[in-house]
Amino acid sequence: MIHRAACLAVVLVVPLGCASSTNPQSAIRNPQFPTFAEVRASYQPSDIALLDRHGAVIHEIRVDTRRRRLAWTPLADTSPALQAAVLASEDRRFYAHHGVDVRAVLGAALQLLRGGPRRGASTLSMQLATQLDPQLQQRRNGWRALAQKWRQMQRAWALEQRWSKAEIFEAYLNLVTFRGELQGVAAATHVLFGKVPHGVTEAEALVLAVLLRAPNADPASVIRRAAALRAAVGDGATQRELMAAVTQALGAPPGTGPRVALAAHAAHELLHSAAPTAPVESTLDAPLQRVATDVLRRHLLALRERWVHDGAVLVADNVSGDVLAYVGGGDDLSSARYVDGIRARRQAGSALKPFLYGLALQQRLLTPASLIEDTPLEIPVVGGLYRPQDYDEQFRGLVTVRTALSASLNIPAVRTLQLVGAETFVQQLRRLGFKGLVESGNYYGPSLALGSADVSLWEMVNAYRTLANGGAWSPLRLQRPATPAGDGQRLYSDATAFLISSILADRDSRSVTFGLENPLATRFWSAVKTGTSKEMRDNWCIGYSRRYTVGVWVGNFSGQPMRDVSGVSGAAPVWHEVMNWLHRDTPSAPPGPPAGVHSETVAFAGGVELARAEWFKDGTQPGSAAPALAGSHPHIVAPAPGTIIALDPDIPAARQRVALEAQLSGTRARWALDGAELGSADRLLLWPPQRGRHTLQLVDDRQQVLDAVTFVVRGAL
Repeated sequence: MIHRAACLAVVLVVPLGCASSTNPQSAIRNPQFPTFAEVRASYQPSDIALLDRHGAVIHEIRVDTRRRRLAWTPLADTSPALQAAVLASEDRRFYAHHGVDVRAVLGAALQLLRGGPRRGASTLSMQLATQLDPQLQQRRNGWRALAQKWRQMQRAWALEQRWSKAEIFEAYLNLVTFRGELQGVAAATHVLFGKVPHGVTEAEALVLAVLLRAPNADPASVIRRAAALRAAVGDGATQRELMAAVTQALGAPPGTGPRVALAAHAAHELLHSAAPTAPVESTLDAPLQRVATDVLRRHLLALRERWVHDGAVLVADNVSGDVLAYVGGGDDLSSARYVDGIRARRQAGSALKPFLYGLALQQRLLTPASLIEDTPLEIPVVGGLYRPQDYDEQFRGLVTVRTALSASLNIPAVRTLQLVGAETFVQQLRRLGFKGLVESGNYYGPSLALGSADVSLWEMVNAYRTLANGGAWSPLRLQRPATPAGDGQRLYSDATAFLISSILADRDSRSVTFGLENPLATRFWSAVKTGTSKEMRDNWCIGYSRRYTVGVWVGNFSGQPMRDVSGVSGAAPVWHEVMNWLHRDTPSAPPGPPAGVHSETVAFAGGVELARAEWFKDGTQPGSAAPALAGSHPHIVAPAPGTIIALDPDIPAARQRVALEAQLSGTRARWALDGAELGSADRLLLWPPQRGRHTLQLVDDRQQVLDAVTFVVRGAL
């Protein structure tokens, strides 16, 4: 009895013999088939690459777990040795037939009829047709297998009619599975040999061709098959080279992870959110990214005994806003490696103080030489009294604004907030890009001066970059080519930004708290500020040179307090090392004073501080004929923030009133209660109370909120 497979082969020979050798598909129905361009366009790599600003792969993310595919490889970029080995193994007469190799099919049929081992007869075109048609990939038995084989041949003929030989061969090499999950020549050559397709040797090409037909073969079988294929190809690979190639290929790890993993959090930001189909070019600089990662990791290891597990580093170019380094965590050292420390919001501590003092200088409420009391302070708040203290729990009496900011004294900052107004400061922080401040100034209260608000390192770096750019704010950008980022805006004058930068770069004034020798001092000009949140949960160091802004955060994503870690011992060493690397060949000279800023020697009465040359805006220097400083910021005097007013049921409602009082300091302002205007605020206003929670605002003629408080009225009317 004739074997069923032999019967199948005989049936297949019949239509082949009837068909024309020059146009075998002319006698059959022409099936629909995608074009080469459509197949190429629909090809999706399993890994999406993030490129740095120079085009180098800086990170990859696996998006397809079913198979490992890399970028589509043109035929011209595939090693000629690999092309020859694949053709010798899979389809020796590929360039002679029209999709079906009649001689191979006849040979397979005769061998089956004689009872010999089965012999393959599928061409590259037939194999590619199977890859492109899901129905052909299903396993069939008996006469269904015969029908499926005939359909495969039809598809191969149609493919040859529409595609060129080069297109068929190129698509085949990109879609065929070599071993395990490795699909396509790019994935196979990279994972098995660590090379690109055009760089494989003759021995490696033979091994790859063998793995197409025997992907699970043992090393001895692969060597034997490769040696036999070598004879057919006639290349010069030695037996030793073959053995070495087999050992390397079969000993390679599965390769399920990314090839390059240097910017995990930046890759997540750019690749996952947009779901791109091609490599994404970022603004990152791979060498700097590597340095920042290594520096952070080394310092986190040194701080582990102080209960520090997490950190982040962000570097930006001042002029363009390009993010040059984005290190969102300490990788395997991190307590939560998937948390992005650059986007996560934590308490800012003293790192917000430059923007508060900048606002006071901008409004001419203070100058760098103005004296502020560093003495005990008590402020009524909801629940009691707020008593700020300095880091060393000492009081220094009168200090200048320069000393208060550079030495990061807390009580002068709170007094400055009282001058500026909490609501005004909150609005300025929002303009600077701090999107987490969604409450009114009254909600944050006096602790806002000491950084009680939650901010991110991304926001902090760009706010400091604003000072570096003379007070002009513009967005940061992480992707190239950058999408339109929107218009920038000027938030501080050139003069104000210069004064703040001068203070933050002042090593002598900083020494009051930090000493002369510390990681904040660089060999080139830089302006820098540290910050530590309550109970040492967060530690910041952000600063800028003429060209770069660098921000560092260290702490714990869990919120666990650190032990004896300040800005100088925690984040500052990382900042110092990264900044030094950036300026290894790049100078950073002190900026010159802008128009409207002049230097004048100041002598302080009573020896409060040593006489020195100080910078002043025109009209604010001592002895100026013009008014030196503006008055205090307009604010609400009554009711106090958080007041709870209880109505007396024994007093007629018509006789009960709540006093609304403001201190305007010459400013014109009006009352607004729960969004409704009540009238001018230049005199005491008696308001008939209504039960509920109310927000009282002081607004100017431009409807800008100058101050706001929230209070509650309870009881029966």
